[in-house]
Amino acid sequence: MNRRILLNLIAEGEGLKVEFKQRFSTHEKIAKEIIAFANTRGGHILFGIDDDKSIYGLQSEKSEAELIKQTVDEFCEPKIEYKISYFELDDKEIVAVEIPESKFKPHRIQDYQPDLDLNTAQVYVRVNDKSVLASKEMIKIMQVQSSERILKNYKIGKNEKKVFEFLDSNETINVKQLSDIANISYRRASRTLINLVRTDLLVIHTKDNGEEYFTYSGL
Repeated sequence: MNRRILLNLIAEGEGLKVEFKQRFSTHEKIAKEIIAFANTRGGHILFGIDDDKSIYGLQSEKSEAELIKQTVDEFCEPKIEYKISYFELDDKEIVAVEIPESKFKPHRIQDYQPDLDLNTAQVYVRVNDKSVLASKEMIKIMQVQSSERILKNYKIGKNEKKVFEFLDSNETINVKQLSDIANISYRRASRTLINLVRTDLLVIHTKDNGEEYFTYSGL
């Protein structure tokens, strides 16, 4: 990152790929932001910038960098790639952390479990200017995408047809709605929608409150 890019990020404000932090808060809170960026489209965390874009500055960029390194090393699983840059704006120290989109999703808060547990893992994704917990459906989709398991010769059955019929009259559908209209279990409805995402027929979306819904691909 260079100075021009930094100034552009500050001018644009917080969003899907940018988060401002006046200072380092706690390892868990910063890990949440880092994980969300890695699990989504990547992004930048700018330390020393207030939410209103004002340049607050840091007391010690070295201390900040050490805390960030400790966060990535000890609080993120699996480990996340990142890059730190240092800047001086208005005679104040700024630390910028760039997190690329990961190829090894899903990342979670370190829980020291050998495998990811869908019921307990704290997996975060970025939605607009917030980092929110991912649903089980989102986590499963990330697992599939990272393993590059392609769904071949997928047959459209009655449950899939129920999805298409519903979406012909409604813009979105969620797992509970499919479970109700198709009279199937929540687990089976979830699996049906995930498979349709894997075939590129549907896309999964996340609301600000963490709720997931599905639309036709391209919407």
